[in-house]
Amino acid sequence: MKVSYKKLWLLLVERDISKATMRKEAGLSSSTLTKLNHNEEVSLSVLLRLCDYLQCDIGDICEAIPA
Repeated sequence: MKVSYKKLWLLLVERDISKATMRKEAGLSSSTLTKLNHNEEVSLSVLLRLCDYLQCDIGDICEAIPA
């Protein structure tokens, strides 16, 4: 399975939040943002931190895609 963060990017656009702002305010490293940009796996704690920052559910920011 692969992971897609397309939902995260759409949510940011809807809320008019830039990736840089999200990274800074959610306390993410630049390498974590790079992983998100390339649809690579990140830790569950990162996903939960994003959910807390965006006040949403984990399914609102990512989805599993069958390989």
